[in-house]
Amino acid sequence: MAKNAAKKVVSAQGETLKGKLVGASRSEMAEVVLPAVTNLLGKLLGGHVMHLVDVVAAMAASRHSNSYVVTASVDYIDFRNAVNLGEIVHLMSQVNRVFNTSMEVGVKVYSENALTGERKHTTTAYVTFVALDEFSKTPKTVPPLILKTAEEKRRWKEAGERRKYRLAMRFKKRKREE
Repeated sequence: MAKNAAKKVVSAQGETLKGKLVGASRSEMAEVVLPAVTNLLGKLLGGHVMHLVDVVAAMAASRHSNSYVVTASVDYIDFRNAVNLGEIVHLMSQVNRVFNTSMEVGVKVYSENALTGERKHTTTAYVTFVALDEFSKTPKTVPPLILKTAEEKRRWKEAGERRKYRLAMRFKKRKREE
C-alpha cells in the first residue's frame, strides 16, 4: 500500500531526493490564550485557531521539503471543543503524505487547563502545501516520505483518499464555472 512512499524521486535538476522520516517534520507549538484572541464568552476565536493551524502545518511542510511553502488548501477543519481564556493551546503537526510538489499535513489541537492539567482534543485539520523553489518561486519536487509505523501508514492511505476527493471537487467546481 505505501510502496510509492519509498520510490526513487528525482528533482527537476536531476538530483535524486532522499526520503525523510515522518518524525523529521513533526512540529509543535503552544501559547497561552489571552484576552486579545478571545470572543465575548472568553473562548479562543476560531479564526485565530485557523491561523495557528496554518503556521504549525507550514512548519512541518517546510521542514520536510527544506523549502518555502504556500498553503494550497484546507480540506477539513473540525472544532470539537472550545479553548478557554487562560488555557494553553497546544498544536501538533506532521506530514501525512507527499505527492509531487505538494504535501498533506495533519494538525491536532489540544487545550490544556494549566491549573488542573486536563487536556482536551479541540480541533483537527488537514492542510495541503506546495513547496517552492528558493529562487524561481515555482513549485518544486518534494522528497519522499518514509513510513515506519502502522499509524503513519494509515494516515498516508487516508491522505490519498482525501486527495482524490479534493481533486474531484476542484474538477467539479471548474466544470460549474465554465
